[in-house]
Amino acid sequence: MQWETVGKKKWNQFKGKVQEKWGKLTDEDLDSIQGSRDILVGKITQRYGYTRGTAEREVNEWMKSGDLEGDPETDAPIRGPRKPG
Repeated sequence: MQWETVGKKKWNQFKGKVQEKWGKLTDEDLDSIQGSRDILVGKITQRYGYTRGTAEREVNEWMKSGDLEGDPETDAPIRGPRKPG
């Protein structure tokens, strides 16, 4: 899934999943993010003390993991990359 799929229009559908993954983010943090990947990364660096690179990697891995339930554009389950074999 591309971050652009989430964006500002779909942010409210994904806030809960973001808070499940990064529980130190507050409701105020989530409201201020408003679908901005850059702000999400910044909030993760603030709350967890990560470097920007580490926070970027975490967001990238999370987006690839299929941890999100349902694609908001199709309501189909989002699946992570398939493993060979």
